[in-house]
Amino acid sequence: MDYQQVFEALDNVCEENIAAFCGTSDLPYGTVAQRLVTCWRRIQEHGRALEPVVGSLVVVYHHYDFDPQTPGNGYRTLVKVLQACLLHIIQKGRYIAANYNGAFFRADHNTTEIEAYCNALCQLRALIYLAQRLLNDNEHGQLFSQQNGDLSRRFVQEYSSMHKACFFGRCLGFQFSPSLRPFLQSVVISMISYGESYGKQQSGLGTAALSLLTSGKYVIDPELRGIEFERITQNLDLQFWKSFWNLTESGLITGFNRITSNAVQLNFTMTVPPVFLRLPLASDNTLTVTVSPPLAHWGPGPVHMRLISYVLREGQDSQELMSLSRSEPPPITAAHLPWVQKQPPSPRLIIHFHGGGFVAQTSKSHETYLRNWSKELNVPVLSVDYSLSPEAPYPRALEECFYAYCWALNNCHLLGSTAEYVCLAGDSAGGNLCITVSMKAMSHGIRVPDGIMAAYPATLLTTDASPSRLLTLIDPLLPLGVLAKCLNAYAGAESQTLQPAVTSNSVSALSRDTAVLLSDLTQGASNWIQSLLEPVLNTGAARSHSSQQRSPPTHSSKARRTLTHTSAAHSPCYVDYPQGFEPLRSECLAFVRPTSSPIIRNPFVSPVLASNNLLRGLPPVYIVASALDALLDDSVTFAKKLRDMGQPVSLTVVEDLPHGFLNLSPLTKETEEAAEICVARIREIFEQGKPKSALGR
Repeated sequence: MDYQQVFEALDNVCEENIAAFCGTSDLPYGTVAQRLVTCWRRIQEHGRALEPVVGSLVVVYHHYDFDPQTPGNGYRTLVKVLQACLLHIIQKGRYIAANYNGAFFRADHNTTEIEAYCNALCQLRALIYLAQRLLNDNEHGQLFSQQNGDLSRRFVQEYSSMHKACFFGRCLGFQFSPSLRPFLQSVVISMISYGESYGKQQSGLGTAALSLLTSGKYVIDPELRGIEFERITQNLDLQFWKSFWNLTESGLITGFNRITSNAVQLNFTMTVPPVFLRLPLASDNTLTVTVSPPLAHWGPGPVHMRLISYVLREGQDSQELMSLSRSEPPPITAAHLPWVQKQPPSPRLIIHFHGGGFVAQTSKSHETYLRNWSKELNVPVLSVDYSLSPEAPYPRALEECFYAYCWALNNCHLLGSTAEYVCLAGDSAGGNLCITVSMKAMSHGIRVPDGIMAAYPATLLTTDASPSRLLTLIDPLLPLGVLAKCLNAYAGAESQTLQPAVTSNSVSALSRDTAVLLSDLTQGASNWIQSLLEPVLNTGAARSHSSQQRSPPTHSSKARRTLTHTSAAHSPCYVDYPQGFEPLRSECLAFVRPTSSPIIRNPFVSPVLASNNLLRGLPPVYIVASALDALLDDSVTFAKKLRDMGQPVSLTVVEDLPHGFLNLSPLTKETEEAAEICVARIREIFEQGKPKSALGR
């Protein structure tokens, strides 16, 4: 629907509802009717103010696309998100106007929902104004304000004070595919409940169990859910996020993932010792270059990897490979089964770097799609479990990934491949590492991979403002506060550098004896029963409060439900909004540390800042991004930079999906189709590449 039609429909719905609840005095709704009228008038005012601003974005946002065949950039996305909010309001408004006289009309429920979307619309209006400011201040066609540090600082400061809870209550995930909304609700509720128990003397599994038992109140009470999610994302430290994200490594979740994904004949974890490697130069294979093992921060150390193969191939059951096993004794492979026949080595090899913000996860939580890749592409997959920040900041992860790449070229015979075609593939932080590993290969003069498939990569590791990064205000999976913590950790600004144990496991904390776990469950049950008795569930009194109240930051004032505009004299304002408008403010200010370390602007950290000389010679880069991802502008900007240099690059933008959709591929048809696009891009790399020997001769 054209944006002008949407605004016209919104205005009509507002008029219809205002007339319905103002025109008669015999309605039984009392103060609820007054709340509705007030809310519809605010929505109407927001809509009339937004229409010309949206029109100014619509007429120019195509200039910021990668090309005419690939519509996608942060300005388009903000308009799309706003339209999704307006369409929901229109739908709800039509329902109210048609049913308010019905016997089964739930007046309070529908009023509370409209109030929530009114608050969301107010905040989206602020984001649209911020986008307009970016459009005016940036150079034509540029999505980032890299030269305007003051504007980026203002964006961070504005984010810190703006109210966000409305996007995580009743409005949670309105911008995404409807099939994903139940999943997002589950993630948010799990995160809040886990945050309540975080820091107590319990195992990760015990904390998760207690969280499950205390999560009921957040299902019943969406407003409380939004308030608590805002508090958690603004206040809890990086270790909380590492701990929560690493729950995806637990046996229960990975076991379920293995059930839903393709069975493979080889899933082998190994540790490669730190030895010097010699590889031939790409320009003259009679000469060699020496590659040292990873050295940063604590000296030479091993590199952990996982080899996945749908079928067993020659070399994959060799004693040389088994000697690298991370388990004692080495696992029994499919080669010992009499009905399994070894296949010849594949000419192809995928080397994978996982996502997780440089701070969390391993290949284990990415197995689902890696298994599918191995089957669908008939290729072995080597995934690297690089060291994580803040314990191992830059450049440790890059050194380990580059070393793993070089080791794989030298030892492809152990991996079931001849490595005639090699593809680097990764998502998010892993996409960044794919690009920077290729840059290091060029700088060393050795063979570069035949292509890169980077899914929603982070190519600019700063808090510089861009239109898509404004989405961090409303994104439940990638809030700005969390993103900044991850970037600062990788840069060493939150460094806790120490050498990890060789046998370390990101989920080792999940191993506890049964007696302690039962104690955790008992405590969790007690807390759950207590939570059901809390007065917060007695919502009748809570909802009698005036809509002039504002969102509280803590449990002590949970009952406050709605918001109003905060006086500029009593709240911080870092952006000049049109006269008479002020976004809703949070009483719980977020602390976001802008990325100020000079390391962040190192081209091997933020490849979009690399000079043309460092990028010239990269293999074909295939980027798969999401229109609703806060890092969309990273992908568009990097793809345009490569295209303008004459480098081979492809950009695909999928719709209606969040950051991290590869890990969600089993959940919905939309995420499955997006994952299939990634497979298709890897297939293109293999089909278009020129065969080489493993070492580039």
